Amino acid sequence: MGRRPHNAPPTRETGPRINGAIRGPEIRLIGADGENVGLIHPAKALDMAVAAGLDLVEISPNAKPPVCKIMDFGKFKYEQQKRESEARKKQKIIEVKEVKFRPNTDTHDYEVKMRNVVKFLEKGDKVKVTLRFRGREMAHQNLGRELLERVAADIKELGKVEHMPKMEGRQMIMVIGPLPK
Repeated sequence: MGRRPHNAPPTRETGPRINGAIRGPEIRLIGADGENVGLIHPAKALDMAVAAGLDLVEISPNAKPPVCKIMDFGKFKYEQQKRESEARKKQKIIEVKEVKFRPNTDTHDYEVKMRNVVKFLEKGDKVKVTLRFRGREMAHQNLGRELLERVAADIKELGKVEHMPKMEGRQMIMVIGPLPK
């Protein structure tokens, strides 16, 4: 390993302290079988862990006195990683989907695009509704605003408007978020 740059923060061990890293006058010890051994000196607890062929792992460092358990540290880390990966699987990443309209979007096209908006909101994604103006359409921004207000009215059961329609260059943008379930 190379030298640490002089301005780098000191390296810190993350995770629970184990074996010799546990210091203090006394700890509350839980045995390998889950029985409460009681208050004991860390050195004596470490001797007990070594005799059992296991590690002394600090479970709750903020307790007074700290709580430690005799267990297999490798197994403990594996279980912890498994729990974290399960939690990651369950959380949903909210994506922002975009649906583009034009001020003179026809009825059928409007319905097709609205089906997409509904589908995205039901999946739990946010929808960015973009209304693009070209050429002389810029003179009729009120038509565009009416179209976006119609979109907002049509989806009020599924989502709520997070950002009201606003102009950005030649396009008007509105963001709709799904309603919490």
